[in-house]
Amino acid sequence: MSSHAQMQPEGRLLSDDGLAAPAPALPGVAWRIDDAPVPYEAAVAAMEAQVAAIRAGTAPELIWLLQHPPLYTAGTSAREADLVDPDRFPVFKAGRGGQYTYHGPGQRIAYVMLDLSRRDRDLRGFVCAVEQWVIDALARFNVTAERRQGRVGVWVDRHRQDPAQPAGREDKIAAIGVRVRHWVTFHGMSLNVDCDLDHYGGIVPCGIAEHGVTSLWDLGLTPTMAEVDEMLRATAGALSPGGASCAA
Repeated sequence: MSSHAQMQPEGRLLSDDGLAAPAPALPGVAWRIDDAPVPYEAAVAAMEAQVAAIRAGTAPELIWLLQHPPLYTAGTSAREADLVDPDRFPVFKAGRGGQYTYHGPGQRIAYVMLDLSRRDRDLRGFVCAVEQWVIDALARFNVTAERRQGRVGVWVDRHRQDPAQPAGREDKIAAIGVRVRHWVTFHGMSLNVDCDLDHYGGIVPCGIAEHGVTSLWDLGLTPTMAEVDEMLRATAGALSPGGASCAA
């Protein structure tokens, strides 16, 4: 079985080859959408195969939208002390950048497999583009999300979003963690839609204890996962060369 064939899922918006139609905002990139939770190790194996096939020129670049069962992943900078409850959920070493994060149902994960050799060989710029992608998608739901210097990811100023919240409260709504092999990216981002935020209690998310986490539903919005996917597809142009500004 070819590596491209290994990526054929059961999901929605699928064509005869098992992939979703390309998004007009990001032409030439295939999409895969899985509704049922995908085991973490199976997802990593599929990404590894796809990355190798992209580099070999036998498979398309791909954005894979999925969910995982409840679990924690440890990035390359993870500190043991930040795993507060190691027995709560399975823990996997991710190989991506970053520290500990949570994945689980109600969270939209996007694994982004793009060949930066065809774009800009700029990893920092790529991370910025992924952040901008999430920011643009959240804006479609009237959520003002932002970057923060020294804190990778996407953040919501809760007071600005809701004046009833205390001034200065900032919560993370999306985590970013990427890896690159031969200039092909994998891993990506996770956006909290309607996940159980209590599940973050087993870790110090991304090593940042002084700020919390939030989700679209926690903010009082109730989009379906399909609606979130629609917005991600519509705003994927941020991942194109020049699609995001990384000015501080």
